[in-house]
Amino acid sequence: MKTWIPLLAALAVATPLYAQPVTPPVAQASAMSEGVVRKIDVANGKITLRHGPLANLDMPPMTMVFTAAQAGLLEGLKVGDRVRFVAEMNSGVYTVTRIERLP
Repeated sequence: MKTWIPLLAALAVATPLYAQPVTPPVAQASAMSEGVVRKIDVANGKITLRHGPLANLDMPPMTMVFTAAQAGLLEGLKVGDRVRFVAEMNSGVYTVTRIERLP
């Protein structure tokens, strides 16, 4: 019993020293990014966005094609619209799961 007390005390002190703050996956996935619509392909459910950094995907600013998670996401959008959106990697495909036009 006497050997357990120092060991448990050492573990209690050491654990917080090595703990790293972790952002929950839900918070990462819901990170909104901004961009501009460059092209829309409603028939294939694709949208080309020139975007800023995508923090949740650790991606720098660029222009790229995304697949829309649902066809209805692209309704009402047109080339040149400024948007805020959520992009995720789903089965190896960059997918827009949420998008809203900015005023």
